[in-house]
Amino acid sequence: MMKTKPYRSRKWLSAVHEIEHCVLCGSWGVQAAHSNQDRGMGQKASDSLCAAICPECHIDIDNGRHLTQEQRRARLDRAIVLTLDQLTRRGLVGVKS
Repeated sequence: MMKTKPYRSRKWLSAVHEIEHCVLCGSWGVQAAHSNQDRGMGQKASDSLCAAICPECHIDIDNGRHLTQEQRRARLDRAIVLTLDQLTRRGLVGVKS
């Protein structure tokens, strides 16, 4: 698979921050947590692969010792999907005609 340059968009990240509650636990206040998969040293994944999660869930996904790496990845993947769902439902992203 050919590596592509990560997608960067301040508008996208701003839209993610409009989701005020964590998509995983419902806590108020979110961070844009980028996927940890398929990234290079010191390089974040594309901005479109981030989740609106609270600091506690972010720490749990990044460092949660009670979760396996597979469980942490699955949890973040679910959060990314839930974030995409919220962005589209709120009309913050869409498809151009």
